Amino acid sequence: MAHDLVIRGGTLVDGTGAPATTADVAIDGDRVVEVGRVVGSGRHEIDADGLVVTPGFVDIHTHLDAQMSWDPIGSSSCWHGVTSVVLGNCGVTFAPVLPGGREFLAEMMESVEDIPAQSILDGLSWNWETYGEYLADVAGLSKGVNVGGMVGHCAVRVAAMGERSLDEDPATAEDIAAMVPMVDEALAAGALGFSSSRTFLHRVPDGRYVPGTHAAEDELLAFADSLGRYGGIFECAPKLGGRNDPDGVFTRDEIRMYGEISRRAGCPVTFGLTQVDIVPDMHLRVLDYVATENADGARIRPQTTSRQIGILFGLSGRTPFDRADGWDQLADLPLADKVARLTEPSSRAALVAAADARVEHLPLDWFAFYPLPNDPVRHDLAREESVAAEAERRGATIAEAWVDLALELDGRRLFTLPFLNQRMESAIEMLERPEVVMGLADAGAHAKQIMDASQPTFFLSHWVRDRGRVTIEEGVRRMTSDTADLFGIAGRGRLEPGACADVNVIDLEGLRLHYPEMAHDFPGGAGRWIQRADGYEATIVNGEVFMEDGEHTGALAGQMLLGSAATG
Repeated sequence: MAHDLVIRGGTLVDGTGAPATTADVAIDGDRVVEVGRVVGSGRHEIDADGLVVTPGFVDIHTHLDAQMSWDPIGSSSCWHGVTSVVLGNCGVTFAPVLPGGREFLAEMMESVEDIPAQSILDGLSWNWETYGEYLADVAGLSKGVNVGGMVGHCAVRVAAMGERSLDEDPATAEDIAAMVPMVDEALAAGALGFSSSRTFLHRVPDGRYVPGTHAAEDELLAFADSLGRYGGIFECAPKLGGRNDPDGVFTRDEIRMYGEISRRAGCPVTFGLTQVDIVPDMHLRVLDYVATENADGARIRPQTTSRQIGILFGLSGRTPFDRADGWDQLADLPLADKVARLTEPSSRAALVAAADARVEHLPLDWFAFYPLPNDPVRHDLAREESVAAEAERRGATIAEAWVDLALELDGRRLFTLPFLNQRMESAIEMLERPEVVMGLADAGAHAKQIMDASQPTFFLSHWVRDRGRVTIEEGVRRMTSDTADLFGIAGRGRLEPGACADVNVIDLEGLRLHYPEMAHDFPGGAGRWIQRADGYEATIVNGEVFMEDGEHTGALAGQMLLGSAATG
């Protein structure tokens, strides 16, 4: 009998880190049934000769919580080989929610993750109060990728404590007793874990820190007990020191607490970790603290990205001069009209003069502000490629150089301002350590600020193919079984008989990032950066060809990824 699908003759990289081999992969229904030499034919066959066949990529750090309601393919992730995504990171979720609480959660998500609140309010059904009801709503959505989620501390605290959730005072015993059943309910219903935010970067619209930022250790340990009962992971946007913690005192205490949570719950703990120039060795000190805790029985897995995290600027999005005189009048104009204003001599002169005046008040290092190359798209950028260096070469002011560069590509030239993992060498050095996991791509978040959902394509093309810093086997493992296992996602991340049939067929030599572009496809026409790629011949989700040569086939076979308490 014929198989439903046979992928024939590819270079199989199975996700385990084992050496690549030439093999066929047979799929029946939503399962891999045979790997090796497949004698039987397939009703549909893919000739993978000369191509790399891998498991689908598992992205553990997304904020697609709202977007999946109106974008079933989960773009931009779908264009980069991602077949499974985890929602609910950093403590910001849409459940649990009491009647009348949805506006606060939507506005908090906008403040923290730059996802427009009105798009959230208009785009979600809001047919839930508990987290379990929220998961049931997501399960009912048509979706092209597999979706799982964690329950967020911010929503739990607001539901239990109301306005007091934002106070700096510790939660009372009664408050904790009200929150724990909500977390228990979420984990029992299938949440993959619990997430929180403790960083001072995350605020609600009125400037206060998000609920849970100041939570005392006893509150977090109570949630660790929930994880101990039901299983799951603890994820956090951490409170790590910088210039205000030169001796690493509270940073060390933060990591110690994560170790205690992990040991008490018997669960893994993950948090975001990046290199920053203002404290260039902080990430190394944190990794030393992690090693100490893990040697004492904890399972802490910091996560980082494979390149810089940088803010994108350009005429099609935000510019550094939006608050300068006259520039506010450009904001809502079509791109062609902006280009016209900046090329007409008199209006150009006025706008450049206003921008020059603004430069003096911007706390930017223009030698670390780069025009984003387009052919190819690169992120290994050097000081001599910066806006400031270009201004010096042209004998121009910063604003003059920026405007001239921005007008390239018919006004679509973009700029990147790296602010995390500013030294890419530090990023790859972290990823070469076994305790560090790949994450922080933030798909769906920071809609008009960053575009990091393309991380898998960059990692494979830059660090694996072009630089040879990571083998193809290890690179694929990092994005498949390593991430799936950390979050307890069974049956994903490996190509072996019995596994869920999530597969990529990749032209490794042809992998290429497209230039980011602004789309206005959120509810209400709100804008966001998107980025496509070449080189993904096919992406298969649960046995159905989902993407083919970068285009959606119409298949929407995504399933829910549920925690162990719901799956047994």
